[in-house]
Amino acid sequence: MNKGMRALCCFLAALLLLGCGPAVGEEKEEEALFVRRVDGLQPGFFMGMDVSSVLAEEASGVKYYDPEGAERDLFEILAENGVNLIRVRVWNDPFDVQGRGYGGGNNDIAAAVEIGRRAAKAGLPLMVDFHYSDFWADPSKQMVPKAWAGLSIEEKAEKVYEYTLGCLNRLKDAGVSVAIVQLGNETNGMLCGEKSWRKICKVMEAGSKAVREAYPEALAAVHFANPESGDNYLSWASKLDYYYLDYDVFSTSYYPYWHGTLENLKNVLSQIQETYGKQVMVAETSYAYTVRDGDFSGNTIGEGGAYEKPYPFTIQGQANEVADVIAAMAEIGGIGVCYWEGAWVPVGGASYEENAEKWEKYGSGWASSFAAEYDPADAGQYYGGCACDNQAMFDFEGKALPSLAVFRLVKEGQAAPARVDALDEATLYCDINGDILLPDTVPAVMNDNSRQAVAVEWEEIDEAALKAAGPASYAIHGVTLDGREATLNLHMVKYNFIQNGSFEEEDRTMWRAQDYAGAGQLYAEEKKTDSLTGAWHWHFYSEKAGTVNFDLEQDIASLPAGQYVYRISIQGGDAGETDVYSYVKINGETAATQPTEITKWADWHTPEISGITVGEGDTLTVGIHVQCGGAGAWGKIDDAELNSMGD
Repeated sequence: MNKGMRALCCFLAALLLLGCGPAVGEEKEEEALFVRRVDGLQPGFFMGMDVSSVLAEEASGVKYYDPEGAERDLFEILAENGVNLIRVRVWNDPFDVQGRGYGGGNNDIAAAVEIGRRAAKAGLPLMVDFHYSDFWADPSKQMVPKAWAGLSIEEKAEKVYEYTLGCLNRLKDAGVSVAIVQLGNETNGMLCGEKSWRKICKVMEAGSKAVREAYPEALAAVHFANPESGDNYLSWASKLDYYYLDYDVFSTSYYPYWHGTLENLKNVLSQIQETYGKQVMVAETSYAYTVRDGDFSGNTIGEGGAYEKPYPFTIQGQANEVADVIAAMAEIGGIGVCYWEGAWVPVGGASYEENAEKWEKYGSGWASSFAAEYDPADAGQYYGGCACDNQAMFDFEGKALPSLAVFRLVKEGQAAPARVDALDEATLYCDINGDILLPDTVPAVMNDNSRQAVAVEWEEIDEAALKAAGPASYAIHGVTLDGREATLNLHMVKYNFIQNGSFEEEDRTMWRAQDYAGAGQLYAEEKKTDSLTGAWHWHFYSEKAGTVNFDLEQDIASLPAGQYVYRISIQGGDAGETDVYSYVKINGETAATQPTEITKWADWHTPEISGITVGEGDTLTVGIHVQCGGAGAWGKIDDAELNSMGD
C-alpha cells in the first residue's frame, strides 16, 4: 500500500441530529425562539392541533399550563398561540363487552362532543376524523367495527351513512362548529375492512353524503399516508376520481422521519391539485423536542433508529419543522397543517406500574390490555403508555413549550440572535494503516436550521492502541468552546479501494450498469430505510417477468500489487428463479465469482471473494451480476468494499 493511501483519513458530517443541544428546561431567557416568517399565508389557513387524548389525560391527573406557568384550560392556551382548528379522532365503539376502554383516549362520539364543546368555548372549530373502526386505523390496519362485521358492502355503506349523520347531528346539537370531516384515517388502500377501491369509495361516499346533509359548509376530506411514494398518491387520487367520490380535500400525514422531503410533498400534492381540482393539506405532522421518555413506556422516536432526522431534537428544532411544513403548504396554496397530539404528555406517575393503572382505568396510554379482544396482534401484545410524549408541544409537566407559539409567530416571524441549537454527531473513518487526524471542528445546527462548523477540543487518544486493535468503532468525547459536549464516532477501517462504494457521493460515474433485458428501474436511490448504511444504494425493479438482468461494475486501476478481498451486499424480493453472483475480473478476464441470493426485505446477503492477486499495472474490475425471473422482482445493492489483505 502506498504512503498516500496509508494516510487516508476522511471526516464526514453524518447529520444524525441526535439532539446534543440543550436539554428540556435548559433554554435561557435570552435564547428566544427563532421563527422565519411564512409568506403567502391566507387568512383562513388552518393551524390545527389534534388533542384527542385530552379528556383521558385530564382524568389521569394531567394539568396544562401556559408559557408563563399559569394553570389554564388547554383550549384557551392553544387559541392564544395561534391554533385555530381542533382535530379529534372518532372510533365507533372503543370499549369491550364490560365497558372497559381500549385506550388511546377512548375516543367515541361522546368524547368528541365534549372536546367539541370545550373547543367551541375557545372559538375553535373541529376537524372530525372518522376512523370507521373501533380502534386505531392506519396504513397497516383498517379493521371493521365489531357491530358491522359480516355486512355486505351495501349494508355497510348504509351503516356508515347513518352513523356519520348521527355523530355529526350530535355535534351540531351541542353547538359545535365543524370545519372539516375526514372520511377515514390514513386509508392507504384499505378502509373499514374493505380492500377494493370500489368498496372503499362506496364507504367514503356514504360518509360524504352525511357530511353534506349535517354540515353543508364543512369540507369533506380524504386522508392518506406515505407521500414519499408519490406514484401511489397519484394512483389513489385517480381511483377516487374514477368512482366519482364527492370530496373537497386531499389530506396527508407528513412525518419527516419517514415521509420524504418537503419538496417531494409539494410536488405530489401540487399534481393532485392541478389534475383533480382538490384542496390539499397536512392532516398530521409532529417532531420530537427531546429524546427522553417521560412515562416509562418507550417512544416511537428516540436514540438511534432507522429514520431521517432533518432537525435537531430540540424545542427550536420542533418549531422549525412545524414552520417549514406550514411554509410548504402555503407555497402551493394548501389550506392548512394540523399537528398530531400536541398535548399527549406523561400522566405523571413515579413508576411504570403507577402509570399503567391510569392507562388502564382512563385510557390515557396508546392502548389498554382490554383492546386485545379487538386488536390482539398489536394492541393486545404491546399495550402501554404514550409513545409520543417527547413530540408534544407541552413538557412532561404539562407546561406549554416555546415552540407552541410557532402557529402564531409564522405570520410575522420572530428574529433571534444566531446561536448553536445542537451539535451533529460526527463520524470519522480512518485507515488502520494511516494517521488518525481528529478534526478541529464539529458540524453544528444553528437556530435557523443552517449549518456551521464550531471548534472542538477532543480527549486524548492512544493512536497506537487504536491501530493495533484492528477494525473497530469508538466514541471519542470532546467539548466545544461554548461548553457543549461533542461526540465523534471514530471507525478504524481497512481502506476501501472502491470509489463511492456505498453510493453516497453525488458523482457515481465510476459505476457502470449494463442492462441486458430492459429492467423497469435501474438507478441510484435515496431511501435510508432500504440502505445497508447511509441513505443511498443502487436500486432495481421490473414489473415484467424476466427483465431484471444486469451487471453493475467498477474498474480500479493503479492498485498496489498484492492480495485483496472483495465484498458487496444485496437484498430484495419477488425474485423468482435467480442467477446472482459477485465477480472480479483482472485485465478484462473473469478471475473469480461468488454466488449469492435474494430473499426478502432487509435480509442482506454479502458474498465475499478473497485471495484476489493483483500484479503491478493490472486493472481490476469488481461487480455483481443480477438476473431474476420473477414478475415484480426488486432489490437494493450497497456497500461494495475492496480491502487489502495485508502487506
